[in-house]
Amino acid sequence: MTWPVVHISRSLDHDVAAVSRVAGNPENLPAWAAGLSAGIRQEDGRWITDSPMGVVEVAFTGPVELGILDHDVTLPNGSVVRNAFRVVANDQGSEAVFTLFRRDGMSEADFHSDADAVRKDLDRLAALLEERLPRAR
Repeated sequence: MTWPVVHISRSLDHDVAAVSRVAGNPENLPAWAAGLSAGIRQEDGRWITDSPMGVVEVAFTGPVELGILDHDVTLPNGSVVRNAFRVVANDQGSEAVFTLFRRDGMSEADFHSDADAVRKDLDRLAALLEERLPRAR
């Protein structure tokens, strides 16, 4: 069985390495990933954050430096949501691609709402990159 899926992408004016350094650093999540990042902190070597779902753990499964920003989110009930997020070269810039799955029990409206939230997160990531890094040429 497979879930319905949508790939949400955003072109970025920065190369894969630069995007990966910023987006793949858990300390930067509060600046761009609204659904995961309220008060991120390290506890016993794990990244913990207060999310709309409660306290969750976020772990990048990488290798981040290659643009593989896949990350697992361990929910308060112990279940793990695996999120596929890649940054690929697009000429001198890059393309950030998040794969959003419509998991069992998720309504169509919630799926569309999640997709909109991911688009906004990627827009915030683009703004953060513009703020912190010079443009790729």
